[in-house]
This record gives sequence, structure tokens and C-alpha cells, in this order.
Amino acid sequence: MKSDWLALLPYLILAAGGTLVFCLGAVGGKRPGLSRVLYLMALLAALAAGAAVLATPPGALVLGGMLDSSAFAKFFIFLLGAVTAGVLLFGYRYSQVRGFAGDEYYGVLLFAALGMCLVSAAAHWLIFFLGLELFSLALYLLIAAPKGRAGANEAAIKYFIMGAVASAVLTFGLALLYAITGTLEIRDSLGAIQQSADLAGGLLALGLILVGVGFKLSFAPFHLWTPDVYQGAPAPVTAFLTAGSKVALFAALSRFCLYLSPVAWYYCWPALWIMAAATMITGNLTAIYQTQVKRLLAYSSIGQMGYLLMALLAIKQGALPALVFYLVVYSAMDLGAFSLIGALSDAGEDRDNLEDFRGLGYSRPWWAAVLTICLISLAGLPPTGGFLGKLLLFKAVFQGGYLGLGLIGILTVIISIFAYLKIGVALYLRPATAAEPLPRPGFSAGFASILVFLLIFWLGIAPAPLMDYLFRLASFFAWLS
Repeated sequence: MKSDWLALLPYLILAAGGTLVFCLGAVGGKRPGLSRVLYLMALLAALAAGAAVLATPPGALVLGGMLDSSAFAKFFIFLLGAVTAGVLLFGYRYSQVRGFAGDEYYGVLLFAALGMCLVSAAAHWLIFFLGLELFSLALYLLIAAPKGRAGANEAAIKYFIMGAVASAVLTFGLALLYAITGTLEIRDSLGAIQQSADLAGGLLALGLILVGVGFKLSFAPFHLWTPDVYQGAPAPVTAFLTAGSKVALFAALSRFCLYLSPVAWYYCWPALWIMAAATMITGNLTAIYQTQVKRLLAYSSIGQMGYLLMALLAIKQGALPALVFYLVVYSAMDLGAFSLIGALSDAGEDRDNLEDFRGLGYSRPWWAAVLTICLISLAGLPPTGGFLGKLLLFKAVFQGGYLGLGLIGILTVIISIFAYLKIGVALYLRPATAAEPLPRPGFSAGFASILVFLLIFWLGIAPAPLMDYLFRLASFFAWLS
């Protein structure tokens, strides 16, 4: 049907864009200026996918009931398109200087975005699994994109080996769930886990699925890969990994929790409670001991996942708007923080040690200011979007009845401020170690940094338009909770 093809348009644009980039790269070889053309094509594909979402009206399930085309799914596809465009803008100069700008980088990036969009809109376990594996395989390649870099190769191998194990566990969980419920429809299978002889098997299947998804989201105790991979990967790829994949998987997790039967939820929420508390405590406490900025931000992102998981517990009590709002804020501030590390780095390794940031607040005032705003937002301080996002999260958690977990979250937020202050002190309160040539991040990264700066402030000062839309969006799922 025509409506089905219109609903599939964002996915087709990303797939066609990635394929065209690969084909032009294969035909063009090493021609001068080709990498710039490929970059513009990839950027256009990401923007066109987001524009296609706005141009098509929301509908019901498409592709034989396997893919959701509602306003909820379209919102996340638009957000993921924006994140992909941001990564391309921030990473253009970075990839040019380091010699991996080409069809492999830009094409794989588009296919990773396609996988993330499929995960966020999946209504069928097969689509969810294919999307998850598509963006996972693409990220393995992107992490190892800088050829000859030992740190990047090591990070890619670690992520690949551990990711393969997590995917195997997830696959077994999906197979067990299908054997028990007899369907691969996400809503029907999760709703079919009732009080019966198959309840134990259904809970085991859910546990295995949670292990696989928890690895990708860096939930404790499945988080140990995160600091090593984030440190070794190129900074723009790290930004894409921490922003794009986490947004897509939390969109999927929101569906899972809303679809889950009351009986299964009764047995699952204590495990999620413990995991949320452990993730917040582990991430924020470990971050304050780090002396390398990428590892510090990696543990910080683990803590952020704990806050989102905490809100996920209250999703049946109306926490969905707060959760989605914080995902938007999180994608902006983590994308900005990791990308700016790359923008402030030279052609060698990424600027990583705290000492490497000494005095940059004076030698690179704009870039240091945007990085500082991202850190302030991550810490949850006003007047940024991170402050309002955390305020909404904790309000939803307390209204949902999870008082103890909310108090743990507040304590970890206070602890995390010290970790972010370490970077701020290095930027502004210490003189530079020595005069050194500083990189020129380029126009694309400068434009992206302005957008991140404005978005973080806008979400903290005037969030009403987005929140009104999210409350209307949440009404789509109100009958499920």
C-alpha cells in the first residue's frame, strides 16, 4: 500500500544513502574531493530521513505488523536522524585529519543509524534483533575506523567479543520466549506471560533478554566494557555509541515495560530496582577517581543510564514524558561532550588526560565554554536541560512510589558533581602546561557546537513546547499501562 511505503521512507532513505555512498566510494577511488562529496551525501541522507518523518502522517503498524509507524516511533526516528547529523558535523574535520574519512566511515554510519531506527520502532522481535545486530556490527567497524591505531583496534575487539556473547544470550532469550508464547509479536508475547506453568520459563526468557539489552545499555553489572571501548574509540564514534544506541534501546525498553503483563511486571520490577541503584552508584562513584576524561565521561554515562532505568520503573505510573525528555537532553549533552574532546584534539591521539585540558578555557574559549555547558548539564545544574530533565525524572519516580530509589539517585547526583568539576578546574583554574599548536575544528564542528549549546539552554529555560508534545505522545500508550 502507498501508506506503507510512505511510512518506510526514512528507512529507505538511510539504506539507499549508505548504499550510494559505498558505490561512489568504490567507483571514485582516491579522487580529490571525493570524501567531501561522500560526507555531504551522508549528511543529506540523515537530514532527509528526519524530514521524511515530518512529512508523513503517523499511522498504525506496517510491514505486516512488524514495524510501528506511530507518532512515538517517528519521534525517535527524527531524534536519531538529528544525532546522526550531529555526529557527521562534529566528525568531518576529525575524520579528515586522521585519514579515515571515506565511504567506509560515512556509509557504515548511515547503516548504524538505520539499525537504531529499526530498534526504536520494532513491533516484532525479528525486526528488533535485526536492527540491534545491524547497528552493533556497524559500531564494531566504526570503532576500528582509524587504521593502525592500537587503542581503536583493541576497543573494537573487546566490544565485538563481549557483544557477541551478549547477542547470543539475547537470542536464546527470544527463542525461549517464542517457545513459551508461540508468537514473535512483541506486544502479544510480553502480554502472554501470565500466572501459569510457563511463568518460570517466561521470566527466565525476560532475564536473558535483559542481560543482552543491559550489556548494550551499560547497566551494572554488564558495564565493564564501557570505559575501555569509549576510551579507545574515535571521539565522534564514541559520541554516536553513547547517544544514538542508548536512545534507540530505551525507546524499545519503554515499549517492553508498557507491554509487559502485570504478573510478569510484579516479578521483574525488584530486579530493575536493584540494577538501577547499582548502575547509579557504580557509575558515579567510579567517575570521581578517573584522571582520563573519556573514562570519566564513560562512567558518567553509566550513571546516566541508571537515572533512565530508575524512571523506567515508574513508566506505568506516567513517567514516559519525563523519560523521553531526558533522552533528548542526554543525547545533546553526551554528543556534545565526547565530540568536543575530538574537536579539541590534534591529529594524534584524542586529548584525554586531565592535564591535557589545562588552560583551554583561555586558549580556546568558545569550545571550552560549550564543553563546560555540557558538563554542567550532565551534573544536573540550572539553567540547563540536564537540571530540568533530572527534576522531571525524580518527580516521576517519587510519584510512582519509588522513594528509596529516588533518594539514592539524588545522592549519586550530588556525588557526580565532583567528577565534572575536575574537568572544569582543568579548563579554567589551571594555567596551560606549555604553548602548543591547537587544532582548528572547522566550520561543521563549529556549527554543531552552536546547535548543542542552544539546545541545552533551550531545554532548560523553555521546555514547554517539547513537554506538551511528549504528554500528547504518551497518551498513545496510556491504554497499555
